Amino acid sequence: MKRKNRYSAIIEKIFTSKFKPGMKMLDFAREEFETVARQLRIKLPKNLGDLVYSFRYRANLPEKIRAEAGKGEVWIIRPIGKARYRLALVANRPIQPNANLATTKVPDATPGIVTKYAFDDEQALLARLRYNRLVDVFTSVTCYSLQNHLRTVVPDMGQVETDELYVGLDKKGVHYIFPIQAKGGTDKLNVVQIEQDFAVCANKFPGLICRPIGTQFMDGGIIALFEFEQADGSVRISTEKHYKLVPPEEVTKEDLENYRQRTAD
Repeated sequence: MKRKNRYSAIIEKIFTSKFKPGMKMLDFAREEFETVARQLRIKLPKNLGDLVYSFRYRANLPEKIRAEAGKGEVWIIRPIGKARYRLALVANRPIQPNANLATTKVPDATPGIVTKYAFDDEQALLARLRYNRLVDVFTSVTCYSLQNHLRTVVPDMGQVETDELYVGLDKKGVHYIFPIQAKGGTDKLNVVQIEQDFAVCANKFPGLICRPIGTQFMDGGIIALFEFEQADGSVRISTEKHYKLVPPEEVTKEDLENYRQRTAD
């Protein structure tokens, strides 16, 4: 059985064995994967966490699960403790770039040797943000990379990961913390990651202003950046901007005039 099919079979079996009409959430534990796999005679991979990761960022949940969502709703998988998860029904607000948004050209400061050997994955995207100070440009705050791939434990969530942490300082002396989630390839940004980032900030940096950032590659080498806020108990996009790294000579007088008009507006 292919990996995608066996993952679907396991999560579907867990869901159908517990779900009752009208339920908005359903809890399960990672250890259940092994029990269900034996029942279905499915060989599991060594990394059991990949099953949850797959349905968060790469693959759709099985149709039998999706069919139990109402109009405008979707099931997501939240962490609720060590190796424990919750399928929760929430409003369907996918985090994806707005194709109609204007793009800003930025002179590319990425070292040539990095460009030559970089891939189109999360680490390559984070490197471009770092070398071109795109987090500073996007937030209008002077920012510094604090740590890559932070793994930490948050109460009531268990272990969580953040791709990169920035700290920042504005002209008034206010301090900020910017957790960054990056997605390359076909992976998608997920609301669960942003919920986790808010929780990390509250737990580890309670004295700093938390401003979670999401970023992903778009077609044509465009980089989308999102900032998020919490409103009415859910995560919302507060700001979205698109940037394209180009050789300096490709930033024309017409481009600069357009950008000045944006400032005037």
